[in-house]
Amino acid sequence: MPSSTPLQPGTRAPDFTLRSTPDKTVSLGEFRSRPVILAFYPADFSPVCGDEMALFNEILPEFNRFNAQLLGISVDNIWSHLAFSKARNLGFPLLSDFNPKGSVAQQYGVYRQGDGTAERALFVIDGDGVIRWSYVSPIGVNPGANGILAALESLDAKEEK
Repeated sequence: MPSSTPLQPGTRAPDFTLRSTPDKTVSLGEFRSRPVILAFYPADFSPVCGDEMALFNEILPEFNRFNAQLLGISVDNIWSHLAFSKARNLGFPLLSDFNPKGSVAQQYGVYRQGDGTAERALFVIDGDGVIRWSYVSPIGVNPGANGILAALESLDAKEEK
């Protein structure tokens, strides 16, 4: 079942604080002044999610070239995230939108009410906290990283002017 309407480019990104480990939280506001990539995904250990996160992990150096921070977000609990991250050897934080379930996904308009999961959705947020690009992929399709990289290049080009 599709979610409500995803937040569109030009919208201020809602701030949030989510757990990345049992004793550590991460807030979007911590990354002001640099681009942030939010990668919402339905579930740890699902085949497409595993491929998507592994792809993003492989191209982290490309994201780093733009000084961008990648944050993966799903409604799975923190223990599932830790096991998934370890199994995939991921080098970026996975944030748990577990309690209240899907509250951040709902703020971004990418919560699948009928399934109780997040859409497979990507947001690129600039250093001022404004969404500059977003994309919702069909749930069974890995969206790849081309759209993210094009959005980051566009941000970079605007900063050079």
